[in-house]
Amino acid sequence: MIPFNKPYCSGREISYIQEVCNSITMSGNGDFTKYCHGFFEKRYGFRKCLLCTSGTDALEMCAMLCELKPGDEVIVPSFTFVSTALAFLREGAHIRFADSGTENPNITAEAIAPLINERTKVIVVVHYAGVACDMDPIMDLAREHNLLVVEDAAQAIDAYYKGRPLGGIGHLAAFSFHETKNISSGEGGMLVVNDERFVRRCEILWEKGTNRAEFYRGMVNKYGWCDMGSSFLPSEIIAAFLWAQLEQMDDIQGKRKHIWEQYDQALRGKLHAGITVMPPLPAYATNNAHIYYLLCPSLDVRTRFMNYLKNHGVQTTFHYLPLHSSEYYKDKHDGRPLPQCDRYSDTLVRLPLFYSLQDEDVAKIIKLALAFK
Repeated sequence: MIPFNKPYCSGREISYIQEVCNSITMSGNGDFTKYCHGFFEKRYGFRKCLLCTSGTDALEMCAMLCELKPGDEVIVPSFTFVSTALAFLREGAHIRFADSGTENPNITAEAIAPLINERTKVIVVVHYAGVACDMDPIMDLAREHNLLVVEDAAQAIDAYYKGRPLGGIGHLAAFSFHETKNISSGEGGMLVVNDERFVRRCEILWEKGTNRAEFYRGMVNKYGWCDMGSSFLPSEIIAAFLWAQLEQMDDIQGKRKHIWEQYDQALRGKLHAGITVMPPLPAYATNNAHIYYLLCPSLDVRTRFMNYLKNHGVQTTFHYLPLHSSEYYKDKHDGRPLPQCDRYSDTLVRLPLFYSLQDEDVAKIIKLALAFK
């Protein structure tokens, strides 16, 4: 069986973890944490970065920094993983789900605008498959209505919008380093702060509500409980693993793009049974080769296609079950139909894409996909 995903190790993870084991700092915010923060702040120009134990934790920190109050509303795409909405729901917000666009699964300013009212406080965008949402009109809406923008950039490492790195456009952003992501620490994430007003508080939330980070920098002579917070800070073992991956980012990205391009060159315009490949990248977006997906004409065709590939030794998967009609939230949703979200949920299928996927395996997957009728 060709798996859908296989985690990649660069070869340096174990030696770096051994380094941590021989050090005096294992609990986090040591040298490897600082290496990772510095990497992102220097390479992408992010104002402030903080590693977290997961992308979900990073989103929860975003929600806490937004200082939501009961009755406040947050606009979230329905076509996303549950963490995107859950983080803001935990803070007492009411979620207004937005539909996907017709061109790709991302939300658009056109879908967001009718949902804005006097209770709206935050717009959350998800850059699905690492393909940028059209951010300029979304940021224009946010400025017009004095709203915060949070980028769920879980899939969007090393991807750009009009030359600007994703995660660096909104006020806050969250990345994921889950094992299925391009760069992984097994489980992990990162908060990005681009707005100066959140820089001090984010560290306090990160350090369990204390100003311990300032104490370690010598800015205060003692530290104590200052605010809300939680144990968002990962251990140095996770940071060491992540650093080994970041050192190899260009190699990892190059290999993933090689696989992505093989799929695209062989499959675009050549599939049968009404199946199409993912839409062309918008002119404003770059490709980080996180996902290669196909769109089937119906749920029935997708089911047959996935079973066909499985029976021939290829594992595939799909995204996502719509949040607005989920068992948990369907009675809280305002009843608006979200047809594009439903369409992607029923028809999208992801092909295997991971660093160690061999060219002969890619060729097999392509051959099988082309033969499906």
